[in-house]
Amino acid sequence: MLQKALDHPVYDGFWQSISTRGQIRKIKVPVLSFGGWYDNFVQSDLEAYAALRAQSNLHRIVIGPWPHNMSIPFPSVDFGPQSAAPVRTLQMQWFDQWLKHKDTPLPGQPPVRIFVMGANRWREEREWPLQRARPTPFYLRGKGAANTLDGDGALGLQAPRRTRPDHFTFDPRDPAPTAGGAVCCNPQVFPWGPMDQRGVERRKDVLVYTSPPLKKDTEVTGPIRVVLYAATSAPDTDFTAKLVDVFPDGAARNLTDGILRLRYRESLDKPLAAKPGETYRIAIDAGVTSNVFLKGHRIRLEISSSNFPRFDRNPNTGRPVADEKELRKAEQTVYHDRTRPSHVLLPVVE
Repeated sequence: MLQKALDHPVYDGFWQSISTRGQIRKIKVPVLSFGGWYDNFVQSDLEAYAALRAQSNLHRIVIGPWPHNMSIPFPSVDFGPQSAAPVRTLQMQWFDQWLKHKDTPLPGQPPVRIFVMGANRWREEREWPLQRARPTPFYLRGKGAANTLDGDGALGLQAPRRTRPDHFTFDPRDPAPTAGGAVCCNPQVFPWGPMDQRGVERRKDVLVYTSPPLKKDTEVTGPIRVVLYAATSAPDTDFTAKLVDVFPDGAARNLTDGILRLRYRESLDKPLAAKPGETYRIAIDAGVTSNVFLKGHRIRLEISSSNFPRFDRNPNTGRPVADEKELRKAEQTVYHDRTRPSHVLLPVVE
């Protein structure tokens, strides 16, 4: 399977033939699904639920503060005694309802149940994504901007007017390492979930943008999207994004992340080489989350070109990655000014 995937680096007939998304209309039975905010399948779980729900109102989904294996606790983060869910009870009720035709509480309950991290409580919803979530841009500012903290860039609600771009060198021989997150599938082999990101943030190839301390609790629930104005010296490269909750003591807890391979900036089926030095407006899908950034916390965005081995390294040559034997450095530039307002779009829930 790995070799087949490597043999098909674009979205072609191979991927179309095995796409669940493309064939989801064939699913005619009621579906009860479970996922976790630190499960590498959670975004697919929620997108599948939304597609199924558009066909029928019989489906339900539960998303908790879990990794892929929800029975294994995180070693350093505890989301409280309510973070568990009666999975077996819900499953048995589901089978009783649809296989034995018994009356259960399920039909009268909202179909979406999510755990809101930070507040550490469960909440029931009627749809996903939440219609009341307000897409709110938080703009990147360079190291010289006002309100800059920690010696790095700033993040704020006001669009920048004139700031110098930020630069870094991406060397695929020394990629930024993955530290937790929605990875799979054995924490003894590869740690998962929420971890302190400060070690990664000290690297010169990781740009860090942080808001001032929040004056009130701010909930972010939904898909995270990063719009970046960026340039590279390479014919192809990657740009990564990571959303982080910064605690008053400085601890930086990762929430979700994502990546865009520049050749796929317009589509997955028609890759395009980049022109070195040209500025591109790119959109990075940075996953999904539900988290309350508590009063006094700060919102942080990390920008880099690697998050390895969660995502494979880009050799920066522009040639097919699977067979590439040469690794080249890439000089990266991230713009954030009036005409190129790089930002992270957060679904804020009042």
